Amino acid sequence: VEYDYLKGRFASEKLMQSKGIPVSRWVDGVLEAKDKIDQPDNLRAMVFWGHANNSQTRGIEMKKAFEKLDLLVVVDPYPTFSAVMSDRTDGVYLLPASTQYETYGSVTASNRSLQWREKVIEPVFECLPDHTIIYKFAKKLGFADEMFKNIKVENDEPNVEEITLEFNKGMWTIGYTGQSPDRLKLHMANQHTFDKTTLKANGGPADGEYYGLPWPCWGTAEMKHPGTPNLYDPSMPVAEGGLNFRARFGVKAPDKWGGANLLAEGGNEGVSYPVGNELKDGHPEFTMAMLKKLGWEGDLTADETAVIEKIAGDKTNWKTDLSGGIQRVAIKHGCAPFGNSKARTVVWNFPDPIPLHREPLYTPRRDLLDKYATYSDRQMFRLPTRYASIQEQDFSKEYPLIMTSGRLVEYEGGGEESRSNKWLAELQQDMFVEINTSDANNLGIRDGQMVWVEGAEKAKLKVMAMVTERVGRGVVFMPFHFGGHFQGKDLRDKYPEGADPYVLGEAANVAFTYGYDSVTNMQETKVSLCKVYKA
Repeated sequence: VEYDYLKGRFASEKLMQSKGIPVSRWVDGVLEAKDKIDQPDNLRAMVFWGHANNSQTRGIEMKKAFEKLDLLVVVDPYPTFSAVMSDRTDGVYLLPASTQYETYGSVTASNRSLQWREKVIEPVFECLPDHTIIYKFAKKLGFADEMFKNIKVENDEPNVEEITLEFNKGMWTIGYTGQSPDRLKLHMANQHTFDKTTLKANGGPADGEYYGLPWPCWGTAEMKHPGTPNLYDPSMPVAEGGLNFRARFGVKAPDKWGGANLLAEGGNEGVSYPVGNELKDGHPEFTMAMLKKLGWEGDLTADETAVIEKIAGDKTNWKTDLSGGIQRVAIKHGCAPFGNSKARTVVWNFPDPIPLHREPLYTPRRDLLDKYATYSDRQMFRLPTRYASIQEQDFSKEYPLIMTSGRLVEYEGGGEESRSNKWLAELQQDMFVEINTSDANNLGIRDGQMVWVEGAEKAKLKVMAMVTERVGRGVVFMPFHFGGHFQGKDLRDKYPEGADPYVLGEAANVAFTYGYDSVTNMQETKVSLCKVYKA
């Protein structure tokens, strides 16, 4: 679509180009005073799409935010904790999304490989595939024609092959461009030809390619890049899956940090540059101007050159060139399109360029604050963000235990889906808190007893005590996969009939407190303070 069309969807161009409110801060986007946020209005509607609100902190304020919204939409195969946490009686819509068995298309694994899945059964009940729901939203909100102009839609369901080809055309930065539906389907049909350790096909129609074409799979599908099995491996040519560090931060460090050359050095093939790199050393990211300087622009086709000229001429780079020509030519000469740089250990654009320990906002170690205090309060992601104004208060006398959280192998994420699986639910039937034997004895708490865990912002959880030496003295641990109880109240009657998970329990993060990462604003779920007492 045209730039002016996109700009017209925003109140201003400045707002469009500024960082938005991350999902971790949506509660403050709703509740914060309007004159303190860097946008025209507070958040008034939220769509939770496959997102577990019980993975976020500050449950009491979250409940208030849910109840203040004009509109709440939950899209998920299962009604989530978001659907039942508040006391709203209207303005809540639960849209049942189909499971992975009821749709088809590509999915990406944690090793960056893509797989093509096939539909096993038709969607049950009123469930619809995610892409169908997206289309219906777009149609209702008036931008379906623009969003799906290159994608065939039949009975309100966009064609997934064409969706895949659409993101292939644009996701040059990540390298999601070479994994066409046909190539992914070929891999699925010939899984037996891939080595389970190296992921490389040994013979067969995908010979030499890596299973699932792990990104970056450079260039267009026609270029047949095999995928990149390891993000750093200069022992192979880039064309065969090798890669070096990306030149992401310029060619020279700021003078304040020594002004060092950031590009790879050493002239050692297979170490400081990938095998076959004709430049034989570090280099910046590729642009059309760089191709001309190297005399390689003649390797571009006429069509590629025309696209590059239309985009930005000499300023077009490897990630904005929609033809893929710059990537293709760079790799033809053995180079990584994104440059060849050193790894940074000094991150000058972070609040702490060199990693520095800073005590948590809710710390019991007041003696460390002279040396390891937190940041000053600041405005981030359109919102006031508190640091020092919290840490300067001592909560440790009333809340002496360090509280942390983590995962269980039986459940995943917010747990709604896995707690609705009777075989998994049987293995973990109760939400619990692990407490050290010494602390339990001092508090008169027995194993299996129900206790209250009260966080430093007064939220309370009623859970079962697990007395164990797995946690140290002064520390308690809770898993974060539970939901369906809120501060001692069972909310099972709020779920649609027959849709409640087998296992419900308190959400650990309801009791976790304010605190956000200084770079991403990710919520702090691993360290806070609490007290534990018998229920």
